[in-house]
Amino acid sequence: MAATPQDPVVAPRRKVSRHRGEGQWAVGHFTPLNGNEQFKKDDDGLNVRTRIETIYSKRGFDSIDPNDLRGRMRWWGLYTQRKPGIDGGKTAILEPEELDDKFFMLRVRIDGGRLTTEQLRVIGEISQEFARGTADLTDRQNVQYHWIRIEDVPEIWDRLEAVGLSTTEACGDTPRVILGSPVAGIAEDEIIDGTPAVEEIQRRIIGNKDFSNLPRKFKSAISGSPLLDVAHEINDIAFVGVNHPEHGPGFDLWVGGGLSTNPKIGQRLGAWVPLDEVADVYEGVISIFRDYGYRRLRNRARLKFLVADWGVEKFRQVLEDEYLERKLVDGPAPDQPVARWRDHVGVHRQQDGRYYVGFAPRVGRIDGATLTKIAELAEAHGSGRVRTTVEQKMIVLDVEREQVDSLVEGLEALDLTARPSSFRRGTMACTGIEYCKLAIVETKARGASLIDELERRIPEFDEPITININGCPNACARIQVADIGLKGQLVLNDAGEQVEGFQVHLGGALGLEAGFGRKVRGLKVTSDELPDYIERVLKRFQAEREDDERFAVWAARASEEALS
Repeated sequence: MAATPQDPVVAPRRKVSRHRGEGQWAVGHFTPLNGNEQFKKDDDGLNVRTRIETIYSKRGFDSIDPNDLRGRMRWWGLYTQRKPGIDGGKTAILEPEELDDKFFMLRVRIDGGRLTTEQLRVIGEISQEFARGTADLTDRQNVQYHWIRIEDVPEIWDRLEAVGLSTTEACGDTPRVILGSPVAGIAEDEIIDGTPAVEEIQRRIIGNKDFSNLPRKFKSAISGSPLLDVAHEINDIAFVGVNHPEHGPGFDLWVGGGLSTNPKIGQRLGAWVPLDEVADVYEGVISIFRDYGYRRLRNRARLKFLVADWGVEKFRQVLEDEYLERKLVDGPAPDQPVARWRDHVGVHRQQDGRYYVGFAPRVGRIDGATLTKIAELAEAHGSGRVRTTVEQKMIVLDVEREQVDSLVEGLEALDLTARPSSFRRGTMACTGIEYCKLAIVETKARGASLIDELERRIPEFDEPITININGCPNACARIQVADIGLKGQLVLNDAGEQVEGFQVHLGGALGLEAGFGRKVRGLKVTSDELPDYIERVLKRFQAEREDDERFAVWAARASEEALS
């Protein structure tokens, strides 16, 4: 029917949708946009400790609220571990409650990797009493237990806290452990000791509810070592020791690094930070992340995405104008490290004339009894201090020259060598399918057997080489920045059967021309083929390399045939 003056023409109503943005608090988006943001709004993760102590530890696993079980308990270092017997093909199919075992992984945070022998002994004793002997060293200087019962958690906390350790914010959307040079304050070549900054950040930030609800995890690193020994390039924030031509020793500020499925190398802000201002700048950066970080999608919630979108100039401007309310001093970039290894393995002289001894477990796998023996061995040789590293290694500090050889022999007797092969020294592995609910393949035993095979097959190989093995795409073992990075997945073998295997990344690096490894089209290997493949590639490298050429440089120029 035609319209009349009494029936005016009305345009069709358009559907209006309100743009929700990225869930940034600083621009007024406080409504939770996913389940994780909702449970964090409902109750701060730090509050779950009271429920663990007063309810869950007394009533058992089945009494735990699901939002606490798979959410807030991470704020105290607790993750449910994988139920035994579930193969990797079911990792992405099963519901969380089907993957959950009624035991936990518990992570002890060790900021700066700093431990006394008393603390190490307590860690070892807890392992033996409550964790079936497990006590893996991680590539973030922590120790991880498995098989923890909820009933035992309060007692474990009491014992850790009695010696100055904690699990506070060891996991969760929080400021995680602060990586630090394991030889801070003792190395002869140190530019500056970052220990006071690590301690001040711990005092101000860790356990502070102003910073306990971040968009995602926040990873930090501080080192004054010229070896660049804390993987600063892949942390959300990093302070790297430099000498300013006018102001002297201080730190170069980096932001926005991270790996996982969307890796990014951190970027320099071009700012020099003196030691006594590191904690202020850290607080400013983490506050930017809290306020401007993306909370809508979990896979875009890391700081690296904000830095990529803003650029370093805007990020520095916001940091200076809105949070510090002053300008930062421009400063130089760190020098490239001279040493090819930066894990501090071996015997090294300290500033005070004594020595430190770094040694290599197999892919970070160790047990509580061995940790206790390390503490006893260190004390028997006059040391009261040990350190963990970001390479799944350990160091005994403060050893007199005449005690060094005896200490090294004692470590060898524990299968902890200070003179490892390149393969033992350079191979790392994540937790893998044995305990991790995200994993697709086994990693720890695979890495240990790979070391043995390569030592047997190529005993003369003595070049620095990193072989990083990960059980899933999330890159906990830093696969993209290894010489040989192995990402776990299911692959087809020659018989057409689906078996455990790896996608291969080649030529990644940190420190020396940091960058991500190259993926050769279609290059995947089964777990059983892994020793054959790596032997073949390393022998081609030996045959084709130019004088003193690093593996990463060769891999970047090598033909796909040479890398296959």
